Amino acid sequence: MTKPIERRAVLRSTTCGVAVSLGLPFMDCFLNVHGTALAASGTKLPVVFGTWWQGLGFTPGRWIPKKVGANYENNVELKAFDPFRDRMNIISGTKYFLDGRPVETHTTGWQIAATGAIPIGGQSGPSLDMMIADVIGKTTRFRSLEVSLDGSRGSFSNRSGSVRNPSEPSPVALYARIFGPEFKDPNAAEFTPSPAILARQSVLSYLKDERQQIMGMVGASDRARLDEYFTSLRQIEQQLDIELQKPAPLESCVVPGKPEEAPPRSTIGEVAKNNKLFGALLAHAVACGQTQVFNVVLGSGGLRKPGDARGWHQYTHDEPVDDSLGYQREVTSFIDFANGAFVDFLRELDGMREGAGSVLDRTVIVWQTDHGYARTHTMDNLPILTVGSAGGRLRTGLHVSAPGDPATRVGLTLQQALGVPIQTWGALSNETSKTMTDILA
Repeated sequence: MTKPIERRAVLRSTTCGVAVSLGLPFMDCFLNVHGTALAASGTKLPVVFGTWWQGLGFTPGRWIPKKVGANYENNVELKAFDPFRDRMNIISGTKYFLDGRPVETHTTGWQIAATGAIPIGGQSGPSLDMMIADVIGKTTRFRSLEVSLDGSRGSFSNRSGSVRNPSEPSPVALYARIFGPEFKDPNAAEFTPSPAILARQSVLSYLKDERQQIMGMVGASDRARLDEYFTSLRQIEQQLDIELQKPAPLESCVVPGKPEEAPPRSTIGEVAKNNKLFGALLAHAVACGQTQVFNVVLGSGGLRKPGDARGWHQYTHDEPVDDSLGYQREVTSFIDFANGAFVDFLRELDGMREGAGSVLDRTVIVWQTDHGYARTHTMDNLPILTVGSAGGRLRTGLHVSAPGDPATRVGLTLQQALGVPIQTWGALSNETSKTMTDILA
């Protein structure tokens, strides 16, 4: 017979004067038989909102499905999303309105997508995620978490035009934020024990007695789920271990001057590695109730292949269209990589099981971009994707065509679905009171 455990129970211990705590994921003993609500109160699992910002758009003719509505088939450029087709929506045809103002390439589109308007000077309203976080993120430890896959601090999350939420480019630092005190650089001139040691020696090692105690209080299925959860967390700790070790001194090593090339994490190999780490960390953060809002910036500007000075952005300008293919070969390879990265990220969320479902089941992520077709910097026929049903608040598996409509319709729809008391969103021609009723449950 299992003993009752409070949902907000956490494992706690202390080491070297530092408090260590670890939240627990949703287990069967917390949930109803369907795994969709808390057994004690019948309250549905909290909804989660995320954004994925990916620059430069897609290639005309290669991403829009031929069929509108349900049972569409992904076009060639979105084939990577086939495993999630029934859990996503594709919105085509929308645009960003400039209202006679000059376009600031690779900036204006983001501004409209994030805040519903082009800022006047440095002033703008809060971004979409902050509007939603003010409703669903009030009781979590982190109102929102922002990460960047290419090593930058940039984000499209802001309280206002002058108050930006910077992205975290380091999975190690994000780990320390979530599972320990503030991260200290292990590569500082003086290498002394710091809270970062938690990741090297494992949070779980300090919580051994507490883990064994709670394992004895739950049934077989929850013991298996906790074992899987602890194992996956330890795997993350082991992956981060190398980054936390001070390298051995080399007498012949001379520190070079600051290079002019792009940061190392902007290469596709590093981005792919960090993407999976960030995905796993955010999945743990959501599962443990640390946050209900996150933002991921893949970017595009500096993303490049090893040994190639030109990046994705530069190729959109320089590379001619291949006459035999009908599209830019190198640009398309970057699009394929980026889409694959998003799918890998989704798999991390879907792999964090909760009852009969997963973290992804109570999440909705909106994928947005700055241009429809980067080669000509178009602001129309924009690709927008949503993935996840937000715990049943959205219909999925649909291709919605909205030619000429403001892209802000999607942002308004998501805000209403997640409980933001708003009837219109955006400014001037980007203002709309028309939701995407097709996808509202």
